[in-house]
Amino acid sequence: MDRRPVLTAVALAATVVLMSCGKKDEAPTAAAPAAQPAATTAPAARAGGTEAAKKWVDSEFQPSVLSKEEQMKEMEWFIAAAKPFVGMEINVLSETIPTHEYESKTLAKAFFEITGIKVNHQVLGEGEVVQAVQTQMQTNRNLYDGYINDSDLIGTHSRLQSAVNLTDWMAGEGKDVTLPTLDVKDFIGISFTTGPDGKIWQLPDQQFANLYWFRKDWFDKPDIKAKFKAKYGYDLGVPVNWSAYEDIAKFFSEDVKEIDGKRIYGHMDYGKRAPDLGWRMTDAWLSMAGASSKGLPNGRPIDEWGIRMEAGSCNPAGASVSRGGETNGPASVYAIAKWDEWLRKYAPPGAADYDFYQSLPALAQGNVAQQVFWYTAFTAEMVKPKKEGNNTVDDAGNLLWRMAPSPKGSYWIEGMKLGYQDAGSWTLFKSTPLDRRKAAWLYAQFTVSKTVDTKKSHTGLTFIRDSTVRHASFTERAPKLGGLVEFYRSPDRVLWTPTGINVPDYPKLAQLWWQQIGDVNSGAFTPQKAMDRLAEEMDLNMARMQEVDEKAKVYGGCGPRLNKPVDPKQWLGKPDGPKAKLANEKPKGVTMPYEEIVKRWAAAK
Repeated sequence: MDRRPVLTAVALAATVVLMSCGKKDEAPTAAAPAAQPAATTAPAARAGGTEAAKKWVDSEFQPSVLSKEEQMKEMEWFIAAAKPFVGMEINVLSETIPTHEYESKTLAKAFFEITGIKVNHQVLGEGEVVQAVQTQMQTNRNLYDGYINDSDLIGTHSRLQSAVNLTDWMAGEGKDVTLPTLDVKDFIGISFTTGPDGKIWQLPDQQFANLYWFRKDWFDKPDIKAKFKAKYGYDLGVPVNWSAYEDIAKFFSEDVKEIDGKRIYGHMDYGKRAPDLGWRMTDAWLSMAGASSKGLPNGRPIDEWGIRMEAGSCNPAGASVSRGGETNGPASVYAIAKWDEWLRKYAPPGAADYDFYQSLPALAQGNVAQQVFWYTAFTAEMVKPKKEGNNTVDDAGNLLWRMAPSPKGSYWIEGMKLGYQDAGSWTLFKSTPLDRRKAAWLYAQFTVSKTVDTKKSHTGLTFIRDSTVRHASFTERAPKLGGLVEFYRSPDRVLWTPTGINVPDYPKLAQLWWQQIGDVNSGAFTPQKAMDRLAEEMDLNMARMQEVDEKAKVYGGCGPRLNKPVDPKQWLGKPDGPKAKLANEKPKGVTMPYEEIVKRWAAAK
């Protein structure tokens, strides 16, 4: 996205707050999707009950991990639990991806017909969602009754305590509206939404990882394989490390150059100075390079943002190397330098000016050999037929590409996370009136219930339940999804994780990244200078958080407590400290046959 949507969200949220002044019991609605203000009740609302439920179960909610009888039992529970709220109209917000569009257009309609609760499920850019969440937290005004908000904010929610602790909610105030068959243990990413206090703060609604993407048809060409082996001394295959990725990028861009009369390139990425460039880096790019400590779901004491927080503590101690952090350490600088170098040398012309959303259609043109940082949320788009503009499938619709584990940078060591996984999760706030919160919670559970989840997953391909990904329908479909099903059935799926609890206030710190990284792309600063500036700004922001937390416990006593800065040499290379610069940041490339990876995934339990 560009900067404009974020600014729009600020203005929108401000309008909501202003309009809501003096109307304590009414939900502000300027940001709602409906043209008219949202009312407490929906005109002529009528619950269709079991008859409507049966229609949806028979016509839409197939396949399912449940039998139709079991599905109807779930629907009957929803009908009964929703009776106190029949006629209510609520507003929820999520980012714009196919999964949430399906919820907005199809599941919200089904929920209304079955329960009588009208849901305005609005979808906006991720930046606008974060902005709305931040505004509701800061003002305690009810902008939306529920959010599907990245679990990257787990450290924020568990500290600010403005979100509802779902563990206590499900056992207390929300017990009467908590689905008996919710089966929390079935959620693949429930550990991602669990805070340092052991409480669940968010309920996963969709997940996708950033993996490695490549043109398997090109990698399998005998002449290309022979030329690569002759030049580099090892087999062309899925790169295990960044050295191999760089060799392959250079090889396709400078040696192969052309396939079937089309100019081709060895790498794809984006670099526009916009908010999504920040997420490109905070989505674990530094830890993929090796800039963090060992640990899952996130490194301790140093996480993938380079923020230090000691084991057993909830107080971040700093981002700069001088404070024991790693945001401006050698491994982080190496990560940014490689991103910049590969983008300039091996990507198609203009890629440096693309944003996140422009990079997908560019990849679908079919002129790129590989991408080191590719979100599996794009799978639904990349399996579309050729007639819809997707040149990464053949005329019969067979995939010419595959996905595989992300290659690792030179600083990476065993025991670290392997990459990023988005876990968009339902989040409720205390500032939402109790009755509206309960109605939103019912809708949230409906969208992730076993009744609807299998069909929803076939639509958006963003798995959240173990039972769903193991359903027979996905065994049948797996060969047409490029490795997605095999990945999510394997234990590897938990090695790709969201931002963790070291980040004390995601909205405040995330916005710093894209501005500094954008200065590398523009040539204004070197990677080292940009990361020095970023680390300093993060520490300045965390110092302000520390001040308010010490005065008023704004962060529940778990705000930053920064280490005093010292000579970076006192930290570099120390046990549990930021890594010292390697003498050789480009060891010999290592690859692995794709078939071996799939066998390992398939054999894993």
